[in-house]
Amino acid sequence: MQVMELIQNKLYKKIKNSVGRAIADYDLIQDGDRIAVGVSGGKDSYALLYILEELRRRAPISYELIPITVDAGYPGFRSDIIEASLKGNGFAPHIEKTSHYQIIAEKRREGSSYCSICARLKRGSLYAFARDKGCNKLALGHHLDDFIETLLLNQFFVGSLKAMAPAMLADSGDITVIRPLVYVEERELIEFSQENGFSVVSCSCPVSDLPDLQRKKMKELLTELEKSIPHIKRSLLRAMGNVQPRHLLDKSLYRKF
Repeated sequence: MQVMELIQNKLYKKIKNSVGRAIADYDLIQDGDRIAVGVSGGKDSYALLYILEELRRRAPISYELIPITVDAGYPGFRSDIIEASLKGNGFAPHIEKTSHYQIIAEKRREGSSYCSICARLKRGSLYAFARDKGCNKLALGHHLDDFIETLLLNQFFVGSLKAMAPAMLADSGDITVIRPLVYVEERELIEFSQENGFSVVSCSCPVSDLPDLQRKKMKELLTELEKSIPHIKRSLLRAMGNVQPRHLLDKSLYRKF
């Protein structure tokens, strides 16, 4: 089967070039890599898979992509739509059925975050699948906005100067998580998804309709700041790659000069 032919316009070229640049800048993919790609059914993960496949077909190196979808067991989650979409577009999807919904219902403490425990369980399943399939990398669909919002969330609510890394070795030491969409803005992915008719499905989480209020505040703040500082997102992203330890307050980094 032929892999989906994406609409190759200016936006496609911009996203493809951004992903290619991220791969080059952070050495995200090497010859012989076997990469598990997390496909949640959302716009970001679909875009990640299809763009990586476009690059793979033209790359001077050889690497494999293995789509994986974790079905947490939420009532109404249409993993069948994801599976049919990927099969129809030339991929061999893997749907991992889990009992995460039941575990969360039984173990979650009252008042604790639903999303955080779900994310930990899902990440564990992705790691386990990657190991089982002999993958050395796990690609996730976090985009530029995710990086910036995480940076601001940690600064405003945690008191930590921390965001995400485009490549990070897991604690187990055997799998590297990569985030090739680091240079791609969310609004670009929304438009890209709509243009190409991706079969987007909801995670059907019981709280999926409730906004993450802290992250929502960061989105609103950035939207407001963009009105007077149009380049603010790109500037903040550059700041994450231009750290000046001498001008910070971390005592473990402090030296008298």
